[in-house]
Amino acid sequence: MKIHVLGGNTSKFGELWDTSPRELGRQTMKKALQSAGIEARGIDALFVGNMLSGIFGNQENLGAFYAEELGVQVPAFRLEAACASGGLALHSAVNALLAGIYETVMVLGIEKMTDHQQDVVSSALMAAGSDEERQTGITFPGLYALLTQAYMQEYGMTEADLAAVAVKNHYHGSHNPNAQFRFPVTVEQVLLSAKVADPLKLLDCSPISDGASAVILSTKKHKSKVEIIASTMATDTLSLSDRSSFTSLGAVVRAAAKAYKAAGIQPKDVDVAEIHDCFSIAEVIASEDLGFSKKGHGALDIASGKRTLGSGEVILNSSGGLKACGHPVGATGVKQMVEIMEQLQGKAGDRQVHKAKVGLTHNVAGSGSQAVIHILKGSI
Repeated sequence: MKIHVLGGNTSKFGELWDTSPRELGRQTMKKALQSAGIEARGIDALFVGNMLSGIFGNQENLGAFYAEELGVQVPAFRLEAACASGGLALHSAVNALLAGIYETVMVLGIEKMTDHQQDVVSSALMAAGSDEERQTGITFPGLYALLTQAYMQEYGMTEADLAAVAVKNHYHGSHNPNAQFRFPVTVEQVLLSAKVADPLKLLDCSPISDGASAVILSTKKHKSKVEIIASTMATDTLSLSDRSSFTSLGAVVRAAAKAYKAAGIQPKDVDVAEIHDCFSIAEVIASEDLGFSKKGHGALDIASGKRTLGSGEVILNSSGGLKACGHPVGATGVKQMVEIMEQLQGKAGDRQVHKAKVGLTHNVAGSGSQAVIHILKGSI
């Protein structure tokens, strides 16, 4: 696989009430082109990852919408896979490049969520759930609370152990100028924050966010020093009730195994990973499913500092993750790749992982119904 990451850009994540989806996408794509050192006419195709534009903005035709903003008349596609929409757009773009259909493409992930009330957003997000789950009235905090309870029962994890995930990610996010929440938190603050779905608390949950991220991929190297060496995807059932385990996500395990094989590496070779921590338990389970921690040790390894900038082994969520950086659902998967690109280029500033050479992104839909894994390496 010879897919080069030429450049990319991520907007500020947060409550961007003064910015329209049109302007947000235009500015992010423009800055991504500047980062890559190419012009819009050098793009052969555009892939847009988005989940909610049809529900919130009554605008479904995002391929043409953002191609128009880019000022090009190229093939343009809108890809949707719930919270993994950005990852799916990347995976689709990589496959199109490998097939030789295009030489250079742009991938844009974008979502505008904060213009709508919280209950409306929660209901819209449950479009990614199963019929049975929606009929009960449960939302994703409730589904991930079930995973948390099952994990606690099986491995004895405490709420204080779990709180270490938010503490780490807020610490990392405090070093990220684009993060929605740029302040540290303590274990005590996490434990005292309001309960959302027992045992998950407010500071265990990623926020409602606006944001966009764009990346330029090419089979031509240009001046790129970063390559994608694996791009994989796997699926599972929509409903939790149909799965064999509540303490592991089968789609992640399968996609990760394929990615490691394709890249010819092992988990211990990864220096930095962007993890889909929509809820604290999601990062704990992912750290085990990806092979970074032994089963039952994910939260303990995070609490001990093994995943923290400056002291850890495999650094998780140097950007602050979904929890602190924010989670504009269609943008998240692309933001993860831009973060890893900057880490492998040595351009991550105060959040730079020392001598990072191999990075991984982990983007998940719903409660684990789909998972997209990308592995990147720095090249000479």
